[in-house]
Amino acid sequence: MADSSRLSFQSATTANKLAENSTITLDNKVDPDSHLVLFDQGDPANPKNWSVAKKWYLTAAAGLLVLNATFSSSAPSMLLPTFMEEFGVSEEVATLTVSLFVCGYCVGPLLWGPLSEQYGRRPIFIISFFVYMCFQIGCALSQNITSMLIFRFIGGTFAAAPLANSGALISDIWDAKQRGTALAVFTVAPFAGPGVGPVVSGYLVLAGVSWRWLFWILTIFASPAGVCWLQIIFTMPETYSPVLLAKRAKEIRKRTGDDKYYAATELQRITFSQRIENILARPFKVLFTEPMMIAITLYMSFVYGCIYLLFEAYPVVFTEGHNLNAGVSGLVFLPLPIGGFLAVATYILFFNPSYERKAQECAPNPVPPEFRLRVAMVSAPFLVISFFWFAWTSFPSVSIWAPMLSGGLLGWSICLIFLALINYIIDAYLAVAASALAIVTVVRSLFGAGFPLFATQMYDRLGPEWASSLLGFIALLMMPIPFVLSRYGATLRFKSKYAPSGPLPSSSPA
Repeated sequence: MADSSRLSFQSATTANKLAENSTITLDNKVDPDSHLVLFDQGDPANPKNWSVAKKWYLTAAAGLLVLNATFSSSAPSMLLPTFMEEFGVSEEVATLTVSLFVCGYCVGPLLWGPLSEQYGRRPIFIISFFVYMCFQIGCALSQNITSMLIFRFIGGTFAAAPLANSGALISDIWDAKQRGTALAVFTVAPFAGPGVGPVVSGYLVLAGVSWRWLFWILTIFASPAGVCWLQIIFTMPETYSPVLLAKRAKEIRKRTGDDKYYAATELQRITFSQRIENILARPFKVLFTEPMMIAITLYMSFVYGCIYLLFEAYPVVFTEGHNLNAGVSGLVFLPLPIGGFLAVATYILFFNPSYERKAQECAPNPVPPEFRLRVAMVSAPFLVISFFWFAWTSFPSVSIWAPMLSGGLLGWSICLIFLALINYIIDAYLAVAASALAIVTVVRSLFGAGFPLFATQMYDRLGPEWASSLLGFIALLMMPIPFVLSRYGATLRFKSKYAPSGPLPSSSPA
């Protein structure tokens, strides 16, 4: 049997060609010769034909789900001394309240990404967020550190659903020309959440309230009594076209009594064991058989790990070095999301117009995915600069504003790098976008979970200056990745099993 992902792409391609060539349709949605159920040109049931207002609402809603999940990941970071005192544990064990939640991001995407390609985005969002909410209640009621760590890990596993599927949802509803702006706005959420979490927990410590209130706040944010779960239930429809077409085919068969009508996904006759293999193995196949994915994943994972490393590094520099209290120490994280917002403005005002011009130039063909990498090529050097800026302004004798403002440049560069590489993954691996984004989320979450565990020791032994400089040198080594992919990406895609490509151009379009 042909690989299911290639079959999926071929089926989608066939469906598009049939839709373009069809002259007689049943309800404008079925080819009469093949009985293949399709979306007609301008069909309002096609998510890409929904109104701009609806698309922007769903983009914002997906961003809110990611904000919820990432806010929860970093929220306990300022409560670590409280956990150490109440439960009598070491700093490393207390840090696991952050690391194990992020470890859940390693497991969840392996399930939620491929499952959403089998059953749709909506049911995965509904089920996963409800279970995530339940385990926030478990954390609030925990009587010992063991139960809290278990609940944090399981909660992170279910909270990973929006991380794995929200980007795929955006690719469902926006075409390539418009997707860049939508992803630019959406990409702020993964960085705003970790930046806001320490602010909330820091002021809870300063107010002297119980640490349990943090988890009750997280429960309210996620729960039916709060915002996110109700939002999913009542306002987020299914967006995955293959699932919508399968549902339409079923309705047509029921209405006409003719069992010949079918959707492209129903052609995939696979056994239960093959389905499980697709769900669990496909993301790893996409990663380990694609040199582009390996390079992109390593770069994004290092950058993501550095975000969570800052939750241990900032207290060394600001709380210990500048003698800030817990509440103000949380505020020093705010330049990170502020930098993210500035990155969105930069993308919308400068980078997206050039992409739109390129789209008009390439029409009717799509823009080569390598054009997306120009954003990362601009921002990658600034990531290196931000680490060295933070490193050599970390002395207690230097104004607190100097190292704090480096976080703005760090957030700006990280957001643009992520935006460029996520766009590149979606454009290059459109047929298996959810699986590709899922494995990126898994690996980067391993880095995000691991980096905080050695951050304090690294900063204590090397000192803030050389510890941050070490990160800058690693970022410098990885900086050529988008430049290399811009030059050789078209050749790699031509040889790829999962990244469909046209004829190999004589030179890279990027």
